[in-house]
Amino acid sequence: MESSKDYLKDISEIKNLMNKSSRFISLSGLSGIMAGIYAIVGAAIAYYLVINYSNGTLLLDGKIFRWVMFDLFMIAFLSAVTAIVLTTRKAKKNGASMWDPSSKRLIMNFLIPMAVGGIYILTILSQQKYGQTGALMLIFYGLALVNASKYSLGDIRYLGYCEIVLGLICAIYPGFGFWLWVLGFGILHIVYGTVMYLKYDRQ
Repeated sequence: MESSKDYLKDISEIKNLMNKSSRFISLSGLSGIMAGIYAIVGAAIAYYLVINYSNGTLLLDGKIFRWVMFDLFMIAFLSAVTAIVLTTRKAKKNGASMWDPSSKRLIMNFLIPMAVGGIYILTILSQQKYGQTGALMLIFYGLALVNASKYSLGDIRYLGYCEIVLGLICAIYPGFGFWLWVLGFGILHIVYGTVMYLKYDRQ
């Protein structure tokens, strides 16, 4: 009986080791919360600029549009830097490496859909077609999360599914694109980050 229990314990330990070697599990829930906060603050700044200095509309060759693009860039930049800093800190705390084969696979599988989406969005913007920009951002980001979830915490794919659904809703109702963008990149990130923090980071 004891040997059977030991055998099952060994199998469980081997399974855990294999799972850790193939998945990057040091992602920080706090980075998700911060990304959501950055998105909400950035959206508030963009809203203020458009309403007060652009009469509620954006012109692709206008100064306010360039400021809004800079605003989006800063949201992405701050989110990425925060994720790297907090995840590196968590990895060191867990005695793991930030840049191992699993994290590299995670990054590559995340960046491919994001890069394709970014190029496509820039292409349609250059063609003066920007009505679906918010929807495309949500959809490609959701696809990137689902694609990367194979190499990280499986919970990430649920955030990806939610982003994709919001993107499709945004495509159907483009007039609500701004608020759906805030919901997807802001509120959902805060909710997801909080759940991940309580589930993994506090252990």
